[in-house]
Amino acid sequence: MSDSPILSIRNLEAKVADEDIHILRGLNLELNRGEIHAIMGPNGSGKSTLAKILAGHPGYETTGGEVVYKGEDLLEQEPDERSRNGVFLAFQYPVEIPGVSIANFLRTALQARLEEDEELDLFDYQDQLLESMELLEMDPSFAERSVNDGFSGGEKKRNEILQMAMLKPSLALMDETDSGLDIDALQIVAKGVNALAKENPDMTFLIITHYQRLLRYIKPDFVHVMVGGRIVQSGGPEVADQLEAQGYENFKGAAV
Repeated sequence: MSDSPILSIRNLEAKVADEDIHILRGLNLELNRGEIHAIMGPNGSGKSTLAKILAGHPGYETTGGEVVYKGEDLLEQEPDERSRNGVFLAFQYPVEIPGVSIANFLRTALQARLEEDEELDLFDYQDQLLESMELLEMDPSFAERSVNDGFSGGEKKRNEILQMAMLKPSLALMDETDSGLDIDALQIVAKGVNALAKENPDMTFLIITHYQRLLRYIKPDFVHVMVGGRIVQSGGPEVADQLEAQGYENFKGAAV
């Protein structure tokens, strides 16, 4: 792990674009390379807004503070630039793209990362795709299906993890990836994340979740409690256990 954080968020404030609805209110957070961080908080605390701000979602506007990613101002970068620089967002509700196969979608995404005069080696790509699908216990025929078209909740989330395995981001933002998953799908997703973290020791994860259940399978280095648009407590995995036992009520006073 490097001395300087891969992501440093200082006094970040943000609101809904074109509306006077303020959500993030002076949020501070630092992530080092190779760490797994989890953010937990009640509905409306700003967890998903943070992920969207980091990814460059146009529906939200930063009104204060700074975000430094790999030593550069992340907020000055366009969403596609952030993606090419290794920021990946696994959506809470992945969109469907009928008529575009997963294999072609991933191939296009990998090609976009190369220089204009470079061509993706199709044989290497196919080998990498099959290896990643085997890691996630996915049938190879899955790659021929249209992206998320008619997928179950678990299949959509598994597809997001497959994208992560192929793109190997520096910073993986996982926005409520456990939402709507049954226990079998949850374990497969967690197994995939754990395998990626082991194979890519510099990959950094920011996992956003309501519940502790995902953290039973993915062991975070740090757990942060978010209430009222800011981080009100940080610690190790024991923080998640505390939340499971006591709920968020004890933390709400700290956000005022």
